[in-house]
Amino acid sequence: MNTKNNIILLLVLIITLSVFPNQISAQNLKVSDNNRFLVEQDGTPFFYLGDTAWELFVRLNKKETAIYLNNRADKGFNVIQCVLTGTGNSGDLNTPNHEGNTVFIDMDPTKPNDKYFNHVDWIVDKADELGMYLAMLPVWASMVVGENPVFDKTSAYSYGLYLGKRYKNKTNLIWVLGGDKSAEGYEPVWESFAKGINEGGSNQLMTYHYHLYDNQVSSDAWQSAEWLSFNMVESGHMSAFGDNYRLITEDYNKIPIKPVLDGELMYEGILVGFCSTNGMANSHMVRVETYWSVFAGAFGFTYGQNSVWQFYNNEKKWSWGADISWKEGLEAPGSYQMRHLKNLMLSRPFLSRIPDQSFIEPKASNGVDHLQATRDGTLGVNDATYLMVYFPFLTHKHIIKTDAISASKLRVWWFDPRTGESFDQGIIENTGFFELPWGSEIHTNNSGPDWVLIIDDVSKGYPTPGKSLY
Repeated sequence: MNTKNNIILLLVLIITLSVFPNQISAQNLKVSDNNRFLVEQDGTPFFYLGDTAWELFVRLNKKETAIYLNNRADKGFNVIQCVLTGTGNSGDLNTPNHEGNTVFIDMDPTKPNDKYFNHVDWIVDKADELGMYLAMLPVWASMVVGENPVFDKTSAYSYGLYLGKRYKNKTNLIWVLGGDKSAEGYEPVWESFAKGINEGGSNQLMTYHYHLYDNQVSSDAWQSAEWLSFNMVESGHMSAFGDNYRLITEDYNKIPIKPVLDGELMYEGILVGFCSTNGMANSHMVRVETYWSVFAGAFGFTYGQNSVWQFYNNEKKWSWGADISWKEGLEAPGSYQMRHLKNLMLSRPFLSRIPDQSFIEPKASNGVDHLQATRDGTLGVNDATYLMVYFPFLTHKHIIKTDAISASKLRVWWFDPRTGESFDQGIIENTGFFELPWGSEIHTNNSGPDWVLIIDDVSKGYPTPGKSLY
């Protein structure tokens, strides 16, 4: 190519970057071609395994932050959900971080404090070193919604523009608007945040974190909005074994199609329903909601531990039942178990996976023993190569129809959600149905109470469930 052509190409690039700054920017993740999942730029499936760390930027110093991030990376988490301004649990906008800096100068939302964001930069880079994304909320929704909001359309755009310019080259960010509030009546303010971020040069993925109890979801307001990359539901903490599969199913079926996940399900170690008489949520309750949501069509989920999200240190007011320090909370049983679901889903074809309740007989009931099923292929077509069914409890006898798989021979497995272990049940003839063996006939370690049944087309030679296919 001659010098003249090189100069022309350079001029085109310069003009493109100046006129359309959001068209060329850092973005490691994108929505899959079928609009159901997230993938890396080369098309590799990305299972969103999030951890909740809302007050990360305000509560922790650098040493503590490194402890937290390393712990979560070691456990397989790849997304950290956090709020740039805190949630209000740590105080108002005048509350400084550990370096003595507040997020805004003189509490003016149009004057972001560069010194505060230098600490944010360090955390973003530290997470990137560990291969993790930050799903960052610019503000908690309480600063937009209410009688005395901090942000209006103008200040939201100004702050969004600042963030967009500052983080346009960061490849490990996902933007999350909202924060425990309905957007109803405040849509223009949130749209101004999105516009500012995009026009600042950032085109990373973006979603909205809503509040279940306000009866609105992100898809209600913005299913067709270009800036909304995927839907995020919140099933919350009001009841154990909440039916989040219903929320996922509703968004999964909306048009235009967008990926969906549960971004805040029951926290481990929180008071169920925020009431002391209900007891604490345990790892089994959390596991049920994670498997229900993913098998219902979610592309991942976000775990949370009650002491960790608020970085409780016993010096604060007792909060929603937090009774151990955040460092103890890092070792909660559920935090070790979440990676097993990610590993299971990535051990079979992921991007062709669909929810399918039709092969459970009798039909799965609602309630704590609800069965949720998934497979690959096309709904209504017998083109599956694997079936999976999640059992919260092995309390009812069911028949699993296997005619969705056309192969003549099937391999049956049981998968333990607590340990990630798989138990090979051998090869069987495909008669069109599989009747679950019961009690001592299930050849597992009998740890219970929940299990995953996997049935494979033998000819595909899939690895042991939990061993990556990718």
